[in-house]
Amino acid sequence: MTDCSDCTILLLDDEPLILMDLEFAVEDKGCAALCSSTVQQAIDLLEQTETIHVAILDVTLQDGETCVPVARALEQRGIPFVLHSGDLDRQDETVRDLDAELIAKPSSADSVIRRALDFSERTRA
Repeated sequence: MTDCSDCTILLLDDEPLILMDLEFAVEDKGCAALCSSTVQQAIDLLEQTETIHVAILDVTLQDGETCVPVARALEQRGIPFVLHSGDLDRQDETVRDLDAELIAKPSSADSVIRRALDFSERTRA
């Protein structure tokens, strides 16, 4: 999938520049971006938004948070997600057990968005 004019992507990353770069790449694909930098913001967006097609989650967030609560909420709703992280080797087994594609940082934002959209398409097929 290269374009998605009515697609909504949830983004979770605590690094403002990475989040902004991902947001621009989402918009360049014709999608809507829902941006969050904390678990609570992501959960709030998830609860307030009727349709989310795929999510891109940074694994390690500020103050020792991980994306696990958001990933579990996405799983409950049947929304596919990818993990975008530079430190996957340091995470506990809970993160490793998440059913998601792993995208190592650094990766270009365009590549991350493309892989997330492709992953979403494969899981819905």
